[in-house]
Amino acid sequence: MGSEYLPEGLKKIVVSEEEIRGIISRMAKEITRDYTGRKLVICGLLKGCFIFLADLVRQIDLPCESLVVSFIKASSYGSGRTPGEIKITEFAELDNYKDYDMLVVDDILDTGNTFCYLEKYLKGKGFKSVSFCAFLDKPERRRASASAKYTGKQIEDEFVVGYGLDFNEKYRTLPFVAAVNT
Repeated sequence: MGSEYLPEGLKKIVVSEEEIRGIISRMAKEITRDYTGRKLVICGLLKGCFIFLADLVRQIDLPCESLVVSFIKASSYGSGRTPGEIKITEFAELDNYKDYDMLVVDDILDTGNTFCYLEKYLKGKGFKSVSFCAFLDKPERRRASASAKYTGKQIEDEFVVGYGLDFNEKYRTLPFVAAVNT
């Protein structure tokens, strides 16, 4: 797909639909391999992960009785691009799954601040283990010592939208990831 198909304000496709399908398939196989025989809570970080998480969990081959999907809203961004204070909205149901392993799924790992904060917070909740999964990784932006056990694709330090990622709530529904004109 060329740039002529891009909505106004976007400059190039960073991850195509086809590449996304391959990334999801690979990551789902890795998660299935690592969590077979275990009980797992997959906890998506709202809002950006919702499309990625839906596609991912449909391909994870674990028994439905040992797989729980939940959500936490944790964000260090407000209405713009500048990271700020981390805010968490936790759903109380997570306390029901302390004998489970926790896999936190996010759309993008950039500064690492949210992952570091959540790791400490969730480990204090008593889950068997806490690991992270990120669809995209921007290591150039890292400010905190954070990493994901499962990473879809490493990308350059540019602002991206689509496939759940947004800019002021716009562009989330694009079926690919594209860089924004700056």
